[in-house]
Amino acid sequence: MAFLLGLVLAASGLHGVVTRGPTQPVCQVGTPCSGPSVGTVLVFSHSGRVAARVRTGAGGRYSVRLPAGFYAVRVSPAQKIGGLKPRQVHVPSGSSARLDFFVDTGIR
Repeated sequence: MAFLLGLVLAASGLHGVVTRGPTQPVCQVGTPCSGPSVGTVLVFSHSGRVAARVRTGAGGRYSVRLPAGFYAVRVSPAQKIGGLKPRQVHVPSGSSARLDFFVDTGIR
């Protein structure tokens, strides 16, 4: 936490899990068709400038500290097919909010 003139300012940010799927061309009943996206790099941008990058860890988990506000989010390197959902996020003031992401692999 940061201190400013005797006031405690809570850190803002996001945390959650990134999953990806489909992980195979044909999904089958009883077999998972999505899973954690380990090692994925999320890039958060505000007003056209990169504000933060974070790499997912075990189980696809991530955590990032960001000032409150609205951000565009993408994966790096950029995917040729598929995409990330959501692509626009809001970071609340004074807390770390849970937000999960899904990477569409484009496999069909």
